[in-house]
Amino acid sequence: MNGDRPSNGSTPRTWLERISHAFLGEPQDRDELLALLRDAEQRKLLDSEALTMIERVLQVSELQVRDIMISRAQMVVVERDASWEVTLGVITESGHSRFPVVGESSDEIVGILLAKDLLPSVGASDEKTFNVADILRSAVFIPESKRLNVLLREFRSSRNHMAIVVDEYGGVAGLVTIEDVLEQIVGEIADEHDIDDDIFIKRHAENHYMLKALTPIEEFNEFFGANFSDEEFDTIGGLVMQAFGHLPKPGEAVDIGHFTFRILHSDSRRIHLLQMTINASESSLSSVASD
Repeated sequence: MNGDRPSNGSTPRTWLERISHAFLGEPQDRDELLALLRDAEQRKLLDSEALTMIERVLQVSELQVRDIMISRAQMVVVERDASWEVTLGVITESGHSRFPVVGESSDEIVGILLAKDLLPSVGASDEKTFNVADILRSAVFIPESKRLNVLLREFRSSRNHMAIVVDEYGGVAGLVTIEDVLEQIVGEIADEHDIDDDIFIKRHAENHYMLKALTPIEEFNEFFGANFSDEEFDTIGGLVMQAFGHLPKPGEAVDIGHFTFRILHSDSRRIHLLQMTINASESSLSSVASD
């Protein structure tokens, strides 16, 4: 039996080509291929999720790193000379597993820290002499213009999961992870630190919460028994911004009443995500005064 072998004896090189031979013959360009696949979906030969994924695979080759990277302002970093306590605080509060480590400036990336590499030091007698430089892994630097399909292939071959993105002048523009690339194909990959679109507040641990900066102050007050004023600002992000007096960067923290707010994600214009810690017993929350 010939199966899917063409009459000329040659075998189609890819499964996409086998699909095309089965229906309309060999497509002449990408538009014809997409039309073929959409027709197959209409005829119930492909389900809609499979079609969407195939379309995304084709789009990946057209996207560049700059299109999906996490901007420099949103990067959660660890300082090379930070103490054990500060380093551990950044890791536990962000929930990430990999961190760029910076030297004298944010343009000096000296390596990548994996959270799991800290485990041997937890509870050890030499925590006070901890030096993050001793457990750093090499950082991979890539240009903003690199194509995503090429980057994904490099991630797979090198087994790296994070790359630092640099601009044409060699400055740090941001970072990209293998998850960022895969999400372009399979859609957003949620984890335990993500908050659903219709949820503003998520409990992370006892007295620790994840908050969207767009959380209405009224909803925050109702949830935590606080009484922050919403006359000047509508959202917690606005309240926190006022307390800082400037646009804070990831890792910065501020105390407001009985709460500590730490920035998890922000960009050059606004705050996106916060980690909040309650610093008082639940019974005293009603005494939180508006600032």
